[in-house]
Amino acid sequence: MSPRPLGVCFVCHGNICRSPTALAVMQVLVQRAGLQHAFSLDSAGVSDEHAGELPDRRSRSAGAARGYRLESRARRFERDDFARFDAVIALDHDNARRLRALAPDEAARAKLRLLREFDPEQPGAHDVPDPWYGGAEGFELVLDLCERACAGLLAHLQQHRGLAR
Repeated sequence: MSPRPLGVCFVCHGNICRSPTALAVMQVLVQRAGLQHAFSLDSAGVSDEHAGELPDRRSRSAGAARGYRLESRARRFERDDFARFDAVIALDHDNARRLRALAPDEAARAKLRLLREFDPEQPGAHDVPDPWYGGAEGFELVLDLCERACAGLLAHLQQHRGLAR
């Protein structure tokens, strides 16, 4: 029997810009590494205001230009999701704070990390800025940050979880 796939959920505010971008980037990286069998990937938001919607058209456009398909539907992260996922990856401090408050116990809170902790160029507790109110350059920056940090996250998980093809 093969081990259960590692569940990773990316979480931002509304699940229409940053977290679906991180999800799409991670899906491509996992596929390129031949590790599709080892992961169960998803994204969600701390808010349900965009539930059921596709990612923002600007996120989809920026992603498509780099070969990513942002096709997920927005949904709210629920308390029960902590049991479904091994890693809950927040895109900024505010989302992490809200997730920490939602977590049912310390074991759930231990699953929570910030995506930029895995950015090899700027590791640490940095936010992926919300591009919603800005121009196209904000969506490009989100992609840049997600590409670096998701590559770092994948390397971290491969090393610490013993994931192989």
